[in-house]
Amino acid sequence: MDKPMHPLLFRGMAIEFRLRDLFSPPGKTLAEVGIRPGSVVLDFGCGPGGYSMAAAEQVGASGKVYALDIHPLAIRAVRRRAAKRALTNIETILSDRATGLSGGCGDVALLYDTLHDAGDRKGILEELHRVLKADGLLSFRDHRAQKDDLLSTIPGTGLFRPARKGERTYTFWKTP
Repeated sequence: MDKPMHPLLFRGMAIEFRLRDLFSPPGKTLAEVGIRPGSVVLDFGCGPGGYSMAAAEQVGASGKVYALDIHPLAIRAVRRRAAKRALTNIETILSDRATGLSGGCGDVALLYDTLHDAGDRKGILEELHRVLKADGLLSFRDHRAQKDDLLSTIPGTGLFRPARKGERTYTFWKTP
């Protein structure tokens, strides 16, 4: 079981991510994914919620975003930001891996800047596979992961197959 980082480290990371979001807006990154209105999105390892907010705006009132993180400060940050923006289509999940979601309910899973810190990478990918619909997409981005690590970890499980490489993300299809 993974453990949350120290609160001071989390606060520093949150500041870093907010600065990143100023120069590289999450909406531009998510444009590569093709999230549509009405979609169900899981932002796994949501951190302070930059991608969760952008996804909630893209899915609209008829869609849903689940923002999962292991850190209680992340969950509080997402709730606060969603309330400030009057976004009612975001639900937070405090967990290290288990989402508690029904199998086959998600259209897209976002796995951004998380996998490099995970102890049980295969377990996380299994949970994302379980949650996604048959034609679901996994969108991956991790500035700390090496390309070789990326190519061996995700498709290497047999759970996902490469779909496309964007400018900012890698996209994978769920395998049957």
